[in-house]
Parts: sequence; C-alpha cells; structure tokens
Amino acid sequence: MKFVPAGVVPFVALLLLQRRPVAGRALLVTGPGCPGHGLCRSNVQEQTRRQVALLNATAQDLFSLYLKCQGEPFSSESDKLCNPSGIFFPAFRVNRTSERKEVMVAMYKLFAFLNASLGNITRDQEELNPTAKELLDRLHNTTKTTRGLISNLTCLLCKNYNIFQVDVSYGESSKGKSAFKKKQQGCQVLRKYVQVIAQVARILPHLSPP
Repeated sequence: MKFVPAGVVPFVALLLLQRRPVAGRALLVTGPGCPGHGLCRSNVQEQTRRQVALLNATAQDLFSLYLKCQGEPFSSESDKLCNPSGIFFPAFRVNRTSERKEVMVAMYKLFAFLNASLGNITRDQEELNPTAKELLDRLHNTTKTTRGLISNLTCLLCKNYNIFQVDVSYGESSKGKSAFKKKQQGCQVLRKYVQVIAQVARILPHLSPP
C-alpha cells in the first residue's frame, strides 16, 4: 500500500469523497494507482466538452440568482463585496498553446476545488436560505455536473497519461463564520468561477487530440 502525502489526492479516493463537502484541509489517503480504463465512457472526450459548455452557459445565471437571494447589500454592492481578489482560487495559467496534459491537470485541480466549494456554499445556503428552492436546485445541479466532469477527467488522465495523483488545494471553510461572511465567501467564489469557467470553455475546444 502506498502512502500519499497530504494534499495529493488519488482519483478513486476523490471520487468517493465527492459525496460530502471537503474544504480547508489536506487529505491523507492511500491508493493503489491508476484504476484502469473501467471508468471511461466511449464518448468521454465529447462529454467533457459538453459538461464544460453547460457549466459556462449557466455560471452567470447562478451567480446572479445567488446575489438576489442574499439580499442587501449584496444585490447593490456586488462589485465591492464579491471581489475575489482576497480568496484562494486555483490558478488556471494555461492557454490554447499549452500541452493537453497540462490543461487536463489544471482542469482537475480547478474542478476538485470547485466541487468542495459548492458543497460549502450549498450547506450554507440550506442554513441561511432554506426556502430558496431555485437557488438550491441550481447549486445541486452544478455540483452534479462538476462531479461528472471530475469523473471524466479522472478517466482521461489515467488512460492517456497514466496520471493518478494530483496535488489539490482547497479553499477556506466557512464553518463558524457569521452569516454575512458566509454569504460573502460564497459570492466571491461564484464570481471567480464565472470568470474561470469562461476561460476553460474557450480553451478546451482547441486542444489537439492526445
């Protein structure tokens, strides 16, 4: 059995952990390596592109609905309160000329972080806005799509590059914070998400086949 340092998450372990929110801490896990091609679907590359396109198409509406449900001052001062410059968010420093492997790894880090962050945001909104059904439904749907995307990236990295460990960083947990800080952290993450998912959507269709 191989020991994996803190913060390095084997794919199978992360797929199992997707059932619960994880944030603000490194993970200590063990894993046997790449699980083979059993995780892959026949249309995995096309499905990955469609999932990214779906997330990009719905990101701005999710952010706008989130702001609406938080009320004032978020509705009128979103530029100030939701400025994401002060929060951690995985860097996505790739472009159309980057190697496909580099882009896939960067995407994996991004969506693993996003999956954990969506879990935190959903938990907070279930507490703060339990009657906001449309918002909660959209958060759940975005999480579902994100988890499917992580599964597909797992397959592509294992199958094409034999990569089964990625160093993933998670954001700060909102547990124990005030209602205002929870709302603010959520809007900061979602605003940054709108920006970054648009970048991913622009790059992915132009990558050459592995």
